[in-house]
Amino acid sequence: QVQLVESGGGLVQAGGSLRLSCAASGRTFGNLAMGWFRQAPGKEREFVAAISANGGTTNYRDSVKGRFAISRDNYKNAVSLQMNSLNPEDTAVYYCAADYSRQAIVDKTPAYWGQGTQVTVSS
Repeated sequence: QVQLVESGGGLVQAGGSLRLSCAASGRTFGNLAMGWFRQAPGKEREFVAAISANGGTTNYRDSVKGRFAISRDNYKNAVSLQMNSLNPEDTAVYYCAADYSRQAIVDKTPAYWGQGTQVTVSS
């Protein structure tokens, strides 16, 4: 079983930055692909970014490329999402996700989910 706990959400003005973190429990973190999703009010949950188990491969949705960066620290069992140049359209609850398959994350079907952290970007 893998448990995920997000932190770092909050309120920021447009153009600002936030860094989300996700702490994972369990001894298999180094075998897990990790990802971030978001869900805005009234919208479906959408894929944001993914990173492979060894950190060598990343994927991003088009609207965040060049602004967001996903990274991981396998010694600390943690994954982060650095978000820069935020705009109001980035407002959502952000969820950390994990799966032994990176493709499962890209396909929006990861096995494990965190509880989410709210990110609000004001204009």
